[in-house]
Amino acid sequence: MRILVVEDEVDLARTLHTGLTAEGYSVDLAHDGRHGLWMARSGEYAVVVLDLMLPGLNGYKVCSELRREGNATPILVLTAKDGEWDQAEALDTGADDYLAKPFSYPVLVARLRALVRRAAAVAPPVLAVGDLSLDVAARVCRRAGARVDLTPREFSVLELLARRAGQAVSKADLLYHAWPGDALDPNLVEARVSVLRKKVDAAFGRQSVQTVRGVGYRLVDDREHG
Repeated sequence: MRILVVEDEVDLARTLHTGLTAEGYSVDLAHDGRHGLWMARSGEYAVVVLDLMLPGLNGYKVCSELRREGNATPILVLTAKDGEWDQAEALDTGADDYLAKPFSYPVLVARLRALVRRAAAVAPPVLAVGDLSLDVAARVCRRAGARVDLTPREFSVLELLARRAGQAVSKADLLYHAWPGDALDPNLVEARVSVLRKKVDAAFGRQSVQTVRGVGYRLVDDREHG
């Protein structure tokens, strides 16, 4: 079971990595908000442990962005900000639990177990736009029941389009979602969308991935036009 720890205090992050690994978890680390958001968007984590005061992008924004995109991965906020208003804001932005530093390690582990138990009762999200479906947990794409093989980047691009179905999604947003923060070339997005159209549209005689001039792309249910 994988856990993502987004914590800029390197020593604390390493301590958590060592302790949680000993508990049987597979632990990935991120030390800034932008990298943490990019990793959390993969949908591969059972829980995200998220600090609030992060460089690049603070924890509040990371949490709210994940929730806005429909990412339901449980989030445990771990921070030195222990005021009641800080707790309220963290929960209001979508966090599932809150633990102030310094914290009790056994309590942290117990709260993580509780979050995992609650999440296990919820079916993994499947995004559907018409007869195109994306099983986010399994990273599987299907069109009209037929499996479509996608690379991780292609899946990430299509996932964001599916999460915002019917809406125009900018190339910048797609780039930020599917590539690390240092990738700045929009041609990367154009190349992936071109391949996606061949795989999920052209192969089925469809046109669901549409260009929005001057903005980017959108994903629609085009069955009535097929």
